[in-house]
Amino acid sequence: MKISIIGVGLIGGSMALKLRQKNIASFIYGIDHNKQHISDALELKIIDAEADLEQGVKYADLIILAIPVDAARKLLPNVLDLISDHQTVMDAGSTKAGIVGAVKDHPKRSRFVAFHPMWGTENNGPKSAIADSFAGKAGVICNKEESADDALETVEKIVNALDMHMIYMNAEDHDIHTAYISHISHITSYALANTVLEKEREEETIFQLASSGFSSTVRLAKSHPEMWVPIFKQNKENVLDVLNEHISQLRKFKSALEKENYEYLEELITNANRIRGILR
Repeated sequence: MKISIIGVGLIGGSMALKLRQKNIASFIYGIDHNKQHISDALELKIIDAEADLEQGVKYADLIILAIPVDAARKLLPNVLDLISDHQTVMDAGSTKAGIVGAVKDHPKRSRFVAFHPMWGTENNGPKSAIADSFAGKAGVICNKEESADDALETVEKIVNALDMHMIYMNAEDHDIHTAYISHISHITSYALANTVLEKEREEETIFQLASSGFSSTVRLAKSHPEMWVPIFKQNKENVLDVLNEHISQLRKFKSALEKENYEYLEELITNANRIRGILR
């Protein structure tokens, strides 16, 4: 099939590489306001040609929106305005309720499938794209009952080609769960990085002493604000809920140390160790 990818960065580029590798895509158009991304994607053979929005939509069987969630929310209705009843549109956003809500009354709503590939890194741009990045990860399809059968089948084919395991859920549940397993992790990482940068003024010391534990914990703090501010904005209520609980947990550790209650500190750590049974 002919595919147009709106946003040829990390996610869009990685999807393009894998779909080409699996012979799913016969031709890939790239649509991106960042001309350096287009140039890099052409050089790396991630895409076959650049297109503007109207051309890219017109000539594609499948249109993939791989752009920040606020941009996707605004652009999706315009994309649906341009398509026929035989084309399919999917997104790859980390929040779903806002995007689904933006087109709930659109006459072409059934041609859209809400999708979230549960993978990402702190890097961005087509030079960071990795063909096998999605293998073994969860591919979440939301509100499938609102999509036409053939559109859903097309996206399921894409998810299978990415070697992901498919999960179906409604958009609201998705946003609650991602707040707990993804969005709070990024806030924690940003906060820890800011804490260290505030307290440790000697950057060379950070570099010399940084352990694998510290590096892995703050890795997400390298993620770009243009992607994550819109995610926090669209999922604000769920993120605030989990953030309040996280702050409560930090206070427990603080209190245990202040009161030299090391038995309670051990209880907190032992309780946290139960995560081993979930994350193997």
